[in-house]
Amino acid sequence: MKYLIGVDFGGGSSKATLLAEDGTVAAENAVEYPTRYPAPGQVEQDPEDWYAATVKNVRALLEKSGVSPSAIAALSLDAATHTAVLCGEDFTPLCPAIYWTDTRSAPIAKDLRERYGEKIFSLALSRPDPIWTLPQLIWVRENEPQLFSRIRRVLFAKDFVRHRITGDFLTDSIEAQGSMLWDNGAGCWSEFLCSLAGISPEVLPRVVRPTDLAGTVTEEAARELGLPEGLPVLTGMTDTAAEVFASGAVAPGNMTVKLATAGRICVITDRAYPSDYLINYSHISDGLWYPGTATKACASSLRWFRDTFGDGLDYPALDRLAEATPVGADGLLYHPYLNGELTPYADPQLCASFTGFRAGHTKGHFVRAVMEGVALSLVDCLAALDSLGLPRDRKAALIGGGAKSPLWRQIVSDALGMELEVRRSSDSSLGSAMLAGVAAGVWQTPADAARACSVTVATARPDPARTEIYARLFGRYKAVHDALAPLYRKPL
Repeated sequence: MKYLIGVDFGGGSSKATLLAEDGTVAAENAVEYPTRYPAPGQVEQDPEDWYAATVKNVRALLEKSGVSPSAIAALSLDAATHTAVLCGEDFTPLCPAIYWTDTRSAPIAKDLRERYGEKIFSLALSRPDPIWTLPQLIWVRENEPQLFSRIRRVLFAKDFVRHRITGDFLTDSIEAQGSMLWDNGAGCWSEFLCSLAGISPEVLPRVVRPTDLAGTVTEEAARELGLPEGLPVLTGMTDTAAEVFASGAVAPGNMTVKLATAGRICVITDRAYPSDYLINYSHISDGLWYPGTATKACASSLRWFRDTFGDGLDYPALDRLAEATPVGADGLLYHPYLNGELTPYADPQLCASFTGFRAGHTKGHFVRAVMEGVALSLVDCLAALDSLGLPRDRKAALIGGGAKSPLWRQIVSDALGMELEVRRSSDSSLGSAMLAGVAAGVWQTPADAARACSVTVATARPDPARTEIYARLFGRYKAVHDALAPLYRKPL
């Protein structure tokens, strides 16, 4: 029996999956690491935490499963895109990585839109926003010029970890699209976009396909990870690309709804759909794309509430509190704009809020309001998607950690008015393991891997009465946004 390892790096933790060639998951493990908020709007992670989590995860997979390291056929990694690691000549990080939810570069993104918006859009297929590497690099250049002058290598999250394992200096084409430094038409790093950032394309990694072999496990990494020296390591891909693959979305019209650190609704298409509302990325299958909407704070909203107000309660306990609370949380509304918002506002100034609460509201009301607020944000995303007329299925695969909550997935199904299928596993680390399997010849095509691994274990079907309640609540949700949005743009 051959086995594949996939490792993901998310907003608050790294998840790893050990996948057998028969499509079953032999073991899983997760390791949390901190996200730091050094100043308002600033969000950072330490790249060394990612590698340390990888070591713990891989060793835990082997220990839990009892699988011999010699049975591992390949390893692949994925991570949230837009997260650059600025390094010196020796690939040592010069500073913490600016995480993609960071909004410090909002004024720079606004300036880029005003001065070069159409040109950037024609190359990158998206308009400047603080999520992208381009404005983040400009912020570093303008605010930390001495640090900027020392940059000799720019890696992205998964590529930094993989470099520690193999010594390579590569990235994949999907990751490159997420930097706003890539010319989608020409298929290369853009001289123009790099010049705006103040860097040479030479400091960026060589771009290859996600399924290409990046290198093999070095002697030092083998000792640390407990894996065989020389084990093949794939280039890998971004986390959403991996989740979309893990969900079985491999054909045009297939659809995913993501309840992870961020929330996304993606549709598989045969071309890009350039729009202010969508982020366009290539699918791992040739000729396909997965344009999608995005809401910045999804499961991270519930984690924030748990860590701030949960008094030690775990997620199942929070679910029980919310389940005992009426639909609509007795008028309590939550807007999940912890780090601004993307679809459909592209407004980094938006702030999260609870509105409409009274003395009778309990902790359960607030938990349910968080879940419902995220669901209503996804309704906003779906409306933007449908306004562009993308051909799509009438049901979707529900992916991300939030899909584990029966209550939350029912809330999202009711709010969207859509049937949602939950897979046995849809974690991006599973998608990475599946990618490793395709590259290693375990499966011939991505569709073969999806048939073997993407098994539906639960389905949430919308209740028409609750869908009607959420439709009315969405009207109030939009009105509150419209009333508060101007206030956040005014200085105190």
